[in-house]
Amino acid sequence: MSSSPGSPPGPPGASADDPAGSTPSPAAAPPPAGWPGGPPPYGPGPHGPAPHGPGPYAPGPYAPGPYGPGPHGPASAPHGPPPRRGLFGIEPSPPPPRPFRGLLAFLVVEVVFLGSSFLLALGLGEVNSAQEVLLAIVVPTILAALTCVVWTRVFGSGPAADLGLRFRWEDVGIGLLIGVAGLFVTIPAALAYLYLVGPDLTTSVGVAFEGIRTTWPVALAVMVGVVVVAPVCEEIVYRGLLWNAVAYWIGNRWVVFVLTTAVFALAHLEFLRAPLLFVVALPLGIARLLTGRVTAGIVAHAVNNFLPGLALALMLVGAFPTV
Repeated sequence: MSSSPGSPPGPPGASADDPAGSTPSPAAAPPPAGWPGGPPPYGPGPHGPAPHGPGPYAPGPYAPGPYGPGPHGPASAPHGPPPRRGLFGIEPSPPPPRPFRGLLAFLVVEVVFLGSSFLLALGLGEVNSAQEVLLAIVVPTILAALTCVVWTRVFGSGPAADLGLRFRWEDVGIGLLIGVAGLFVTIPAALAYLYLVGPDLTTSVGVAFEGIRTTWPVALAVMVGVVVVAPVCEEIVYRGLLWNAVAYWIGNRWVVFVLTTAVFALAHLEFLRAPLLFVVALPLGIARLLTGRVTAGIVAHAVNNFLPGLALALMLVGAFPTV
């Protein structure tokens, strides 16, 4: 209602019922809570507007709890710190997780090897062919390696943990490198030792095949036995089973390296060649020492046996002088 004529004008919003204009007009009232332009319906939470208001806990960050970081490192590194690298950046395998009676196992393996060799000698009698000689050499070696694998499966944590029988492609390259580099040590050592000892320096394998002639397929099978089967089986026994068995009692890896290399040289039962076999086995032990696995040693062993295996095959077909 407008004011009467002649009366002084009142404040904005004044009327006859409210001359002072204390009651705001409906247009000036704020929108209700939750409406556009109005106040939020809830109080602010720790992360901005929240549907249930602020929580009962104070905003972070929080102090560390009573427990340390887990086995995989702090929360900022969910996969843990990078693995520790050994010599030359090579990642070695961990030691066996629990004892597996390794020294007793090695004695059992040697009994299996010698016992099967004796039984084969009795069964074959006088050996006159390359096939029989190959059988007499390869079968006990394979049985010894299989005994290692079975023992670790029954009494240990398996061949991967107890024998270091893990395959990695990097080990193939390391084995080739160490094997080829080792030839620059072992070949001069063999020539020097031959010069010192004279013609009495012979190998048991060479003597076993002496005077025998055969066909190329059999000669190649003999070469495979020397270059492939023997390295695989011998590395499983000596740089696998025996290495971890000694390492369980001796913490110094270099002492383990020397002891297992010496046992390897003596176990061939060629005592005249034992010093030379010790030198020949040094690269094989270094391959095991660097990687913690037998794959690199197997490859290095195969490289070391390649030339003798080839010479033996050529001798068996008459293309090379006899031993």
